Amino acid sequence: MQRRTLVQGVAASLATTLAGPAAWAQAAWPGGPVRIIVGFPPGGGTDALARVVGQKLSAMWGQQVIVENKAGAAGLLAAEYVAQQPSDGSTLLMAHINSHALGPALQPTKLRYSVERDFVPVVLVGVTPNLLIAHPGAPNKSVKDVVALCKAEPGKIAFGSAGPGSAQHLALEMFKVRAMVDALHIPYKGSGPALTDLMGGQIQYCFETMTSATPHVKSGKVIAIAQTRTQRAKGHPNVPTMEEQGYPGFEATTWYGLVGPGKLPTPIADKINRDVNAVLAMADVQEKLDTYGAEDGGGSREKFAAFIASEQLKWARVVKEGNVRVET
Repeated sequence: MQRRTLVQGVAASLATTLAGPAAWAQAAWPGGPVRIIVGFPPGGGTDALARVVGQKLSAMWGQQVIVENKAGAAGLLAAEYVAQQPSDGSTLLMAHINSHALGPALQPTKLRYSVERDFVPVVLVGVTPNLLIAHPGAPNKSVKDVVALCKAEPGKIAFGSAGPGSAQHLALEMFKVRAMVDALHIPYKGSGPALTDLMGGQIQYCFETMTSATPHVKSGKVIAIAQTRTQRAKGHPNVPTMEEQGYPGFEATTWYGLVGPGKLPTPIADKINRDVNAVLAMADVQEKLDTYGAEDGGGSREKFAAFIASEQLKWARVVKEGNVRVET
């Protein structure tokens, strides 16, 4: 019986090996346009990175690569949509921390998709820090000062975010847990309105994505107090990290990567991975990514899958420790 099982196993292995070319034939490359779905409006960081990569892939593949925006529910609607598309390589998602880490942590029983079942990780495109920013007139211009202010007036110091359950919101929740403070969360419908109110003095602070915050920091309309990766980003070499200001291991990032529907054939996923890695290595692309603060993109599909899993665990812990709830 054992011998028969062994023979069957060897035969199955040989069949899989010999079926390689046939499997590739069945996984034919899409003949028409390839769509990259973005879960946010045009002009944001996710959209910008999708267009940088899409333009290069279009030239490389000799076919249209179209960026299509399907905004809503902090990127979750786009993920739901792509999860239901054919797994032939014609539709990809520019996955985001919201769709693949925060959504599962905040709404584990309400999501209409499973990250593990319904998506194939293809390649990480980039990781950006958030910046803790304030109005230039704010008297508290270090993390230590901000913590002291929050402790002096618990629940009254206003931090804006791009919305409930957003990366900015969860960065604040991590800060509250690590600093053991209470603060007032003011959710907005996007980064734009939050930044407008911050610059106008209606709120005191924001944890904002580097992509959105950088133009206002450079113009002097807001000041950067800290950045939220454990190493300083190239775009802000003079802004200290949260770790440098007393919070070891504090890392609250926004990240982006391409994924396909759950049955995307391995040969197609591998090809896209190789080609995007080649795109990310191009000098002009590197220059653009640096302006967005997007670093550490590229690598294997397995590396991206492990990164997603680690982010899910981290944010599930923050949600539990901070007792974070969002209305859906």
